[in-house]
Amino acid sequence: MPHLALYTFGVLTSPLADPAPLTREFYDVGESVYRTMGQHPGYLGHAEAADGDRGVLFDADWGAWGEFAVPAWYGKGRTPETTALAASLSLWTDLRSAFDAVYTGPHRTALSRRYDWFERTGHPNHVLWWVSDGVIPTWRSGVSRLEHLHVHGAAPHAFTFHESFAPDGGPAAAVRASRARPARDAV
Repeated sequence: MPHLALYTFGVLTSPLADPAPLTREFYDVGESVYRTMGQHPGYLGHAEAADGDRGVLFDADWGAWGEFAVPAWYGKGRTPETTALAASLSLWTDLRSAFDAVYTGPHRTALSRRYDWFERTGHPNHVLWWVSDGVIPTWRSGVSRLEHLHVHGAAPHAFTFHESFAPDGGPAAAVRASRARPARDAV
């Protein structure tokens, strides 16, 4: 049975190494969100650096998730001191599980603060695609699909929660938040 890959990418307003309160707040909220999402039904796993070092993205060992990559339009730093991005790559059993994890609970609360932490870039900030059972998505695949989504729009190859496709390539049934209207963008 296919699984759903989810890649998210955002450009932070300040570098990860910035000791400013907003950066610390983003880290603190992010750690809580990851813990909660890791317990969400349908969650299969996410890319984690083998060394677990905070702020080290480009030189970290990501194992089966591949070498860390970012979209071509990201123009900020690439060192632990200058990196100003947040990215995630995760694997889910299905569209509904991933949607609920993003648009309910702690992540939903964090979404309401996204413009405090992230720049508005005019690029999509998440992309979804189906992978075969046993396949681990890679950072490069996530970036490639996010860039494809930006240029070509939603298609079975690269889509969003709001314009989604089933594993067979046909349109997916609309997913909606069970308690509140979904936020416009995922982080």
